Formats: sequence, structure tokens, C-alpha cells
Amino acid sequence: MSKYSVAKLPSDVLLETAEKLRALRKARKWTQAELAERSGVSLGSVKRFEQTGRISFLSLLKLAHVLGRLDDFESVFAESENLEEVAKLFSYYKGKS
Repeated sequence: MSKYSVAKLPSDVLLETAEKLRALRKARKWTQAELAERSGVSLGSVKRFEQTGRISFLSLLKLAHVLGRLDDFESVFAESENLEEVAKLFSYYKGKS
């Protein structure tokens, strides 16, 4: 996080994602080499990702797939519901009763 903001920076998200992946790998008692072999991602890429958060998007998706977390990416860039429209519907139906 920036020292002037509470919002996360891209670099924060990179490192947090790498930490989460490392925790998932360790929970399965897999070494970095085992994760690399199972996912088809090079060992060097796995090591670099866990240390720096840097990895290609395709490799990240491969790692997520082998760890059973590929569905987590389904919501990236998905259109979110317009909550104002939902609120209008509630107020409309509230007035009808």
C-alpha cells in the first residue's frame, strides 16, 4: 500500500497472490518442483512468482488450475450488478404493498 493511501497497489496484489499460492501449495505438502511438474510451469517461474509475485498470466492460470482455484478468475472483469437499479426495484415494489 502507498504510504498516503489505504487502497492496494498492483504490487501489493501481486505479493498477496503469491503468498496465497504458496500457502495452497504448502497445504498440499507439495514442493515448488512438484507444483511446477503438475502444472507444466517451469520451476524457475514458480520460484520467481513466490518470491516476487511476477509471472505470466497463462502460467498463473495453469497454477490456479492445478490447485483447484481456476474458477476464482471467472469474476475478474465481470460486469457487476448495478445496485442503484436493484434499489429502485425494491422501492417500487415496496410502494405497491
